[in-house]
Amino acid sequence: MDQLRAIKVFVRVIDEGSFAAAARALDLAPAVVTRLIAELEDHLGTRLLNRTTRRLALTEIGDAYLERARRILADVDEAAALAASATQEVRGLLRVLCPPAIAVHQLAKHLPKFHREYPLVTLEITSPGPVDTVDDSYDLTIWLAREALDGDFIARRLARSEFIMCAAPDYLDQRGRPQHPQELKQHDALLPPTQTLMRGLTLQHGDGSEEITLPIVPSRAALSTTHMDTNYAAALHGLGIAGLPSFMVEDALLEQALERVMPQWRLFSTTLWAGMPTRKYVPARTRAFLDFLVEIFGGEDKDPWLVAAGCATCP
Repeated sequence: MDQLRAIKVFVRVIDEGSFAAAARALDLAPAVVTRLIAELEDHLGTRLLNRTTRRLALTEIGDAYLERARRILADVDEAAALAASATQEVRGLLRVLCPPAIAVHQLAKHLPKFHREYPLVTLEITSPGPVDTVDDSYDLTIWLAREALDGDFIARRLARSEFIMCAAPDYLDQRGRPQHPQELKQHDALLPPTQTLMRGLTLQHGDGSEEITLPIVPSRAALSTTHMDTNYAAALHGLGIAGLPSFMVEDALLEQALERVMPQWRLFSTTLWAGMPTRKYVPARTRAFLDFLVEIFGGEDKDPWLVAAGCATCP
């Protein structure tokens, strides 16, 4: 039995949530994945997973073994990085975790440039949902944070992204263009779930002269969802006024498919970060991709997308 291969498959089964998903991710036949897990359990003389037709669950020893297995694989990767550092050749598989909105609206359009520069690197991007910190299971994690960072990892700022109000021009032609936050009460809103805005929606004038908090009235929301791309698509089709991050709406603003509403008023901003687990040896491909991200997004505490779209917030 190739024990290292079996360990890699075991960890991947847990990360993917099923044997079938792990088989697809590893480009293996499901029967091979099943066999490798069975051989590993036979070798260890204990059951690592409890399987049912609907779900997988780690046994108590399986949970403890998973933690050690991750350390083993990290050490193997680090050893490989040490060996590769002698030649500094940028190649191999790079596993990246990031929120779906960033993958779709930013990473995808920049990847051709990265591929031209580093054709021997294969990117594997996972976007299961919101991401709030570095995940040790991946070479690089990209996430958004409004608060200061705290954790045992290495992180670099990529950019700041402001959440802005925007709507389709056709919607605004029909319903009017609000000039003051109080006028938003007469409009249809596209919001995150109301419980996330229990204290209301706070807007601050760009010159700092006024701040106002509006109560959130569920009946006035045309749509409430945690999925930002759904709000984005609904705004494009004229459902109402949405609050969306600038990195998501940059292209729509440039193409005039969306129009910024009340640019003199600001909601809040968030910071885009890229980070990786603290390790002594970092593969050249990870360093290359991190440097690439800093280069394309600027690496500063400023919003490059609003500037590019020509609608930066008034000072």
